[in-house]
Amino acid sequence: MSRRDSIESRMGRLVVMVCAFMAAILAVVLALVLAYNSQYKNLLYNVTTASEFNQDFKENIDLKMYYYVIESRYSEGLPIQEVQDAQTLAKDLLNSTSQKDSLQAVTSVLDLCENLEEKIYQIERTRSYDDRQMQLENNIYVLTALIQEYMYNYLYSESVQLNLLQQQISRRMAAEILLVLLLSAVLIVLLIRYSVHLSRSVTQPVVDLSRRAEDVIGGDLTVRDPVRSETYEIRTLSEGMEQMIARINAQIQEITQKQASLRKTELALLQAQINPHFLYNTMDTIIWLIEADRPQAAVEMVSNLSSFFRHSLSRGEDVITLKEEEQHVRSYLQIQQARYQDILDYTINIDPALGKVRLPKLTLQPLVENALYHGIKLKRGKGCIYITGRRSETNVLLQITDDGAGMTAARLEELNRAIQNGERVGFGLVTVHERLRLLFGLPYGLTLSSQEGVGTTVTVQVPCQGKEAER
Repeated sequence: MSRRDSIESRMGRLVVMVCAFMAAILAVVLALVLAYNSQYKNLLYNVTTASEFNQDFKENIDLKMYYYVIESRYSEGLPIQEVQDAQTLAKDLLNSTSQKDSLQAVTSVLDLCENLEEKIYQIERTRSYDDRQMQLENNIYVLTALIQEYMYNYLYSESVQLNLLQQQISRRMAAEILLVLLLSAVLIVLLIRYSVHLSRSVTQPVVDLSRRAEDVIGGDLTVRDPVRSETYEIRTLSEGMEQMIARINAQIQEITQKQASLRKTELALLQAQINPHFLYNTMDTIIWLIEADRPQAAVEMVSNLSSFFRHSLSRGEDVITLKEEEQHVRSYLQIQQARYQDILDYTINIDPALGKVRLPKLTLQPLVENALYHGIKLKRGKGCIYITGRRSETNVLLQITDDGAGMTAARLEELNRAIQNGERVGFGLVTVHERLRLLFGLPYGLTLSSQEGVGTTVTVQVPCQGKEAER
């Protein structure tokens, strides 16, 4: 079975078979009709031509020769032209006649006309009246009678043959019509069988394919052998479905693995946020504020701590809005500024129009924490953390910049390589980058730039979603 044996080609073959069979039948019928028409036409021509023979041929020749013999004043001369016209007619009939009896009759007419013409000239050469009269009665009258009789015989023979041909044509046409009907019946039977086979070869695989689709809808994603079919389109459709199911299985497995990895990193990141030292230090700061008779500052500290942990949990959601992430970072920085007020300042400048952009929770806070502990605290003197957010075409760029200690080029290269390869160097950076890639794919994630003694900038790239993406 050809791989390209499509429904269209099979239907085309069916049409060609029908057209070829009908063309063959029509060709045979047409050939027979033309053959019968040729025979009928020839016979009809012979009969028509023979009927043009002068019915008064004998009387005219006899009378003209009689006037010529008796030298009557009514004499028009010898009737040579009438005899030659009869010869011409006989020759025409001789060329178109095929029946034996008719050929004999017309040949006799031609011979008799030649003999008659000779006898006429013989009378012309004869001077004796009695001899002429005897030749007229014994030769001319006899020959004209024979010519007329043979011509009548010829006309009768051709008429009989014409009638027989009509009967023969009627019988053959009836037989041929019956044959055409039988052949048509055979064709119809063959077409019905072929159509049933074609229908089954298409409908049954379609039914199997439909049941396969129902199984897939029901959740059965087991890869099976393609549906067997003689039709190229159905084979292609079934093979494509099984390939699609195989890819879906592979994607499901990949997504499952990614989700498991994402859950592990989120759990590890959440556990890192619930840092006992951070909690102890914050509580110590609250106690110190109370002892220093600064209850309002202590209340704000407790409120910021509550807000920090509330946003860390985010009602169990994995993805939150940029506005909620900003509030979480602000709570964290307010807590840390209360502890490190001598060395820490910060500014947050995120476009309010980007508030509904969604991103994984705990994206910015680990980066801000890195900026504090690995940038600001390692710098002598007071430092500042700058958080900005803006649109760039269809993406959102968030930047966390500190003017802290910065890092060497070797360290920067090490961190960038670790981020791209997923190496556990700097837990917060790698974890945030992996979560962004798992959720959004390429080219989203983190990029770092730093200069020793100047500071470090971490750029977060996430896609716009919803109304923000349409602006």
